[in-house]
Amino acid sequence: MKFKSLFLIHLLLSFYSCSKHNKNNQPNEIINPDYDKAFDFNVLKNYDSSYIYYGKALEIFKQNKDKFGEAKCLLSMSKILTTKGNYFKAQDFSLKAKLLFDKTDTTQYYHIGDNFNNLGMIANNLRNYREARDFYNSAIEYSESEASKMILFANIANIYKEEKKYTQAIKVYNSIITKVEKVDSLMFSRILSNLSYIKWLDNNNYNPEPNILKALKIQIKIDDKMGQNGSYARLSDYFKNKDPQKALLYAKFMQKIAQEVKSVDDQLEAIQKISILESENFSTNFNKYVSLRDSIQTARYIDNNKFATIVYGVEEKKLEIAENKNKILKQKFGLVILALTLIIGFFWNEKRKKNIRREKEQEKQIEVKNTELKYSKKVHDVVANGIYQVMTKIENQNDFNKEQALDELEFVYEKSRDISYENTDSHDEKFNEKISKLVASFKNDEINTFTVGNQEETWENVTKSTQTEIYQIIRELLVNMKKHSEANNVVFKFEKINNFININYADNGIGISDELIFKNGLSNTVSRIENINGKITFETKTEKGLKVYISFPVS
Repeated sequence: MKFKSLFLIHLLLSFYSCSKHNKNNQPNEIINPDYDKAFDFNVLKNYDSSYIYYGKALEIFKQNKDKFGEAKCLLSMSKILTTKGNYFKAQDFSLKAKLLFDKTDTTQYYHIGDNFNNLGMIANNLRNYREARDFYNSAIEYSESEASKMILFANIANIYKEEKKYTQAIKVYNSIITKVEKVDSLMFSRILSNLSYIKWLDNNNYNPEPNILKALKIQIKIDDKMGQNGSYARLSDYFKNKDPQKALLYAKFMQKIAQEVKSVDDQLEAIQKISILESENFSTNFNKYVSLRDSIQTARYIDNNKFATIVYGVEEKKLEIAENKNKILKQKFGLVILALTLIIGFFWNEKRKKNIRREKEQEKQIEVKNTELKYSKKVHDVVANGIYQVMTKIENQNDFNKEQALDELEFVYEKSRDISYENTDSHDEKFNEKISKLVASFKNDEINTFTVGNQEETWENVTKSTQTEIYQIIRELLVNMKKHSEANNVVFKFEKINNFININYADNGIGISDELIFKNGLSNTVSRIENINGKITFETKTEKGLKVYISFPVS
């Protein structure tokens, strides 16, 4: 269990608990029933309904030119998006809110500080640690209570811990712990527990047990179960190599508390610790871990998909009533282009199928179907990506150039026509050479790409259909890297063991969370792997970057 989440959540709750009277706290602010409904749903943690009503309230505030109301809606929507793990959209909303708040108006200080805190949380989750510290320091400037300031300082200390800058983290904690002890026993016990743990991380000769037990005693007294969870986790880590039986006992205490508070992430961590420490039951515990992890991922995937639909609905509504008609025209024009392209593609495909049926003999029907499948995939990989690029320009460019858009669509059309006249892939070029060229094509001044073990022998006895799938999988990983990862080093390692080929992919970008894997165009990759009876694993809990492990049978 990560200590940072406890403080961040605690701070959010403290903001919410005292903000009921701030729903309409400006003399000139209009009465907005949708905002009140959204607020009440948010208090009940009904985030789906809350987000919808905040979107409605936002439009009412816009129509009445109430910037403070707009800013509050954007901030609240951003906080919900943060909770759901949609950090980039959340950051966009919070930065827009920052521009709308009036820093000269002291009655807005509470919300301005809340917004900076939210930006700090987002930056922390995106591992932009220096930026997160800057936002937390800004939040401190606008914080109106000493308790809130202490929590923000604790957040800053925890960022230093995440960066393994233990000396700085200890210094910040030491600067506030005496003050905190006098005003808040819950906060004091959590800081004491975490500070002792960090001192041990900084110096293995330091014994954190006495102070963690002191913190634990306070947490049991005040019934702070989340605090107890953190203390048990730290004690288990400390005794892992010193006294495994004691470490196992604390891990089981952690599991029990995590089950009581229904913290699935902490349950996973506890089971993982138990699996390592209880070797005789490793198989049972590991299966339990995998089962719980898979059920959590499935539940979150379903929830995120549901919420994504809600976000899309709110955005669609905002688009319908937007005052900027030119922006609407761009969107509609883009949709028309897409529709026309799909229609052209449909008739082109139908015409090609008729030609194939007419030209090929009955005994070659299986080959016809394989050819159709290949071209279908190529249409997706070439034409769809081209359309996506044009749509992105239409949406993001302020100066809309119709002629340029038509020229680029003509280029996409020419590419699709080239596909229609393609012969079957040349058998002269070796597959390892194709892979090398593909990976090298993504190399530029900012990105270095490398391949290891890509010899001709590696691909012996691999069928053409499997080669095609692997080629597309590698390209999809590279496209995803270029779009999302911000990496500057990318490595593919290939090795052949017995009758299996293993591909290890690694980059040093910003990484990707479990919840976002199926949102970044990687679902096709999983599907392709399944088609060739292979397996794929995304390692997301690395210190930096993304690692992907792929394994599939040669035949």
